[in-house]
Amino acid sequence: MELFDRQKAAVGQGERTLLVYVELPNNRHVHNGMDEFEELARSSGLFVVKNLKVTRNFANAKYFIGSGKVDELSDLVKELELDLVIFSTELSPSQERNLEKSLECQVMDRTGLILDIFSLRARSFEGKLQVELAQLRHLSTRLVRGWTHLERQKGGIGLRGPGETQLETDKRLIAVRIKNITKRLDKVHKQRDLGRKSRVKSELPMIALAGYTNAGKSTLFNTITQAEVFADDQLFATLDSTIRRVILPASGEAVIADTVGFIQDLPHDLVAAFKSTLEETRQSNVLLHVVDASDEYNPEKIDQVEDIIFEIGAGKIPTILVMNKIDCLPDFAPRMDRDQDGRIYRVWISAQKGLGIDLLYQALAEQLSGMMTRAKIQLDVQSAYIRSEIHNIGYIHNEKVDDFGAWVLEINVTNHYLSKLLNKQGVKLLWEQKPQQKSLI
Repeated sequence: MELFDRQKAAVGQGERTLLVYVELPNNRHVHNGMDEFEELARSSGLFVVKNLKVTRNFANAKYFIGSGKVDELSDLVKELELDLVIFSTELSPSQERNLEKSLECQVMDRTGLILDIFSLRARSFEGKLQVELAQLRHLSTRLVRGWTHLERQKGGIGLRGPGETQLETDKRLIAVRIKNITKRLDKVHKQRDLGRKSRVKSELPMIALAGYTNAGKSTLFNTITQAEVFADDQLFATLDSTIRRVILPASGEAVIADTVGFIQDLPHDLVAAFKSTLEETRQSNVLLHVVDASDEYNPEKIDQVEDIIFEIGAGKIPTILVMNKIDCLPDFAPRMDRDQDGRIYRVWISAQKGLGIDLLYQALAEQLSGMMTRAKIQLDVQSAYIRSEIHNIGYIHNEKVDDFGAWVLEINVTNHYLSKLLNKQGVKLLWEQKPQQKSLI
């Protein structure tokens, strides 16, 4: 699709770029918003020539900024030989066109920049489709840019009239492409739903990682699961949701999901396109909100993430704040913080150094205790080797050998693992106490 390819290629590698950071009153932004904006641009491979901060009391209908500032930008574009100007606020299609006409160079807003970064980072089939869908939805409102001719086809004898204009053709092609992508994503979503229903049926605890971008979610995921998910010190290093089954000390078997990082004012097109991926967060039993403890602006970023969690319908999921990267803090030891009711609500760790991971396991065990079943089982002499497996997967309250040499164990395990145990030869259930707290999924 030629038009889409041209728009997608608008932000390539190394364009000389001017960043215009616009501050409006009563707008909620993190204090390092300008630094984050520049980091976003660099993450897209752009060469940032200059940063410019503009304060406005209100948005100008034609340019968003004032006409005097537009003249200033026009001079800068010529003086610095710039290829691209990016605004930190969302521009309307008409504002973007007016700015391009006045500045005589490519203009885009923060939403377009984030979409470009997502297109660079997406690796899986689903992730690429989700990003393309978001890009097409964003592009469909900006189709009039660049099309100055009125018609593409001429009417001949018996075919009088202007024919189909280029704009109508582009809109039709994009609508067809959006429809095709939506159908393909629906198939992927159905497969996800089947996997999710299977986990619900087996009563496996579901743990989701959420947090601001570059907080260390993927590093923590790799530490817990021993996986090799791509993790790097950059914004949106992870886009594709990854799910793994793990065995947690004192909690047993569980499912853990690593999801896309959040950022302030995350574009709505992206939230909609990644709905299926974010569904893993909404359907979890426990949410691990990973925070960069070394970031001085983390209180504001915590609020930003909590807003998005609430927006996607995950506001009532039990949450543990995971204060990561304590190795970047001077003389700071891992610890757990409890609220006035004695519940663990915050754990301080370093995923990269492996510090405090045992405390996180303890916090998860307490949080998931409502999904655990207490039972008494008997292992015959030939099945005694299963004891060591149970020690790794669950919690043994007490154990003893009866008069016939069989082991009798009182254990605390997930319903899923207890069912697997009872299917093994030589394992007998003596009694079982089901959990009173119901699963959230």
